[in-house]
Amino acid sequence: MIKEFRLPDLGEGLTESEILSWKVDVGDTVSLNQVIAEVETAKAVVELPSPFAGVIKELHEQPGSVVEVGKPIVSFEVPDDAGTAPSDPAGALPAGPGEHGVETQKREPNLVGYGAVVEGSGRPTRRPRNFAAPVVEPVQTRPVQTRPVETRPVESAPAESAPADRPRSTPPVRKLAKDLSLDLTQVPGSGPGGLITREDVLGFARHHEEPAAAQHGAPAVSGTRQGERETRTPIKGVRKYTAAAMVQSAFTAPHATEFLTVDVTPSLELLARLKSRREFTGLKLTPLTLAAKAVLVALRRNPALNSHWDEEHQEIVTYNYVNLGIAAATPRGLTVPNIKDADTMPLPQLAQALTALAETARAGKTTPAELSGGTISITNIGVFGIDAGTPILNPGEAAILGLGAVRTLPWEWRGEVALRQVITLSLSFDHRLVDGEQGSRFLADVGAILAEPGMVLTMV
Repeated sequence: MIKEFRLPDLGEGLTESEILSWKVDVGDTVSLNQVIAEVETAKAVVELPSPFAGVIKELHEQPGSVVEVGKPIVSFEVPDDAGTAPSDPAGALPAGPGEHGVETQKREPNLVGYGAVVEGSGRPTRRPRNFAAPVVEPVQTRPVQTRPVETRPVESAPAESAPADRPRSTPPVRKLAKDLSLDLTQVPGSGPGGLITREDVLGFARHHEEPAAAQHGAPAVSGTRQGERETRTPIKGVRKYTAAAMVQSAFTAPHATEFLTVDVTPSLELLARLKSRREFTGLKLTPLTLAAKAVLVALRRNPALNSHWDEEHQEIVTYNYVNLGIAAATPRGLTVPNIKDADTMPLPQLAQALTALAETARAGKTTPAELSGGTISITNIGVFGIDAGTPILNPGEAAILGLGAVRTLPWEWRGEVALRQVITLSLSFDHRLVDGEQGSRFLADVGAILAEPGMVLTMV
C-alpha cells in the first residue's frame, strides 16, 4: 500500500516550511518516528519524524523547496495492515484516494519534537533532540513542483551529491556551486568542522575568475562576478515571519516609549560580589541578569505590563505568571524565545536559564514552543554599543524593555560629580493596556532596583 505524508502544521498555525535536508533516500526502510527530514519554519529549524514504518517510495520535494502545509512531501510503501498516526480531527485533510490513486494521510496536529502515536501507547513517544544547526544561505527559490507517484526507475544522483562523497555543505550552498559550475570538492571550507559556506564558494569563484579574465585580456571584476551588480535574497523563514509580526505590532498596538537613565554602579559591584559565591559558580552574570530580575519584581507592583489585548473576545487578559522573552540576534534572524515561569526562579536559576536560552538560540535549536507564549520581553541593545531606542512590541505582549550600553560618565553622586557606570532604559508599551502612569511607575521601579539593589526589599 502506498501512503502519502503531507507537510503538517508545525505549530502556531504556520502555513509553509522549507525543506532543508532529507535524512533518508528512496528505497530506505524507516521505522515509526524515525527522523526523515529537517525543515525550517518561520520560527525554528525542526526535525520531522516519520508517521509510518515502511519503505521510502518517493521524495516529492527537493532541499531548498518552500512547501505549503498540506502538500505531499514523501510517499511510503507500507504493509496493508500497518497502523498510522492518529490525525487531527480539527482541520485535518480528508483521507482517501489521492490524485494518483494513493492513500493520503490526514495531517498531524503537531510533529515538532514528537513522533506519531505508537499504537496502544495512548501518547506520543519522545525522541532525543540531536541535530546541528544548518547554515541557511540566501538563494533564489524555484517553483515547487509535485511529482506524481508512479512506478519508474530511480535515477542515480550525481557523485557530488552522494552523502558519502560530497563535502560538508548545505543545500543552498551546493545549488550556488552548481550554478557557478564549481566542483565543491575543490573548495576549502571555513565553517565549523570544515563546513563550506556561501562566502567560501564566492571567494573560490572570484579567485579562479580573475586569472582567467587576465589570460583573455578581460578586466578582472572585484568583489562580485562580472555582471552581478546586486544581490537578491528571498524573503522567507524567520525574516519573513519577523517582518510580518513587526508590521502587525507597529500598526495594531499604539506604542508609547519612555526613557530613564540610571547609575548602575551598585548593581555592577553586586555582580562582582556574586561571582565569588558558591551558588553562582560557573554561571554567567551580566547586567541583563539583574535587569531581568528587576523586571520580574517590578511586574508584581505593576501587573498591567504583563497583559494581553484580546481583540477577538474584547477582553484584557492579565497573566498571573511571567514568560520572560529575550530578543536574540541569530544567523537566521531575530528571535524572541522566552523563559517559562521566570517569576518563580531565584537569581541563580534565572542566570542559568538566560545562558541556556542564548546558547540554544545561537545554535539554531530554539523550538517553536520556546518562541511561543511570551508575556513581556527584554531586548539587550547595549551589547551592540547602543544607548537607547524605541523597541517594537513582540506581538501579543504589552511591554518590552530596551537595555542600553553601560557607559562610564560624569554623574552627580552624593552632592559631587564623579565617574559612574550609567545605563539608559527604554520602555515601549501598548497604550491600550498601559496608561502613562503605570508605564512610568514600572520603569521607575526597574531603575530603582538597578540603581540600588537593596531597594528590592521594599518592593516584595
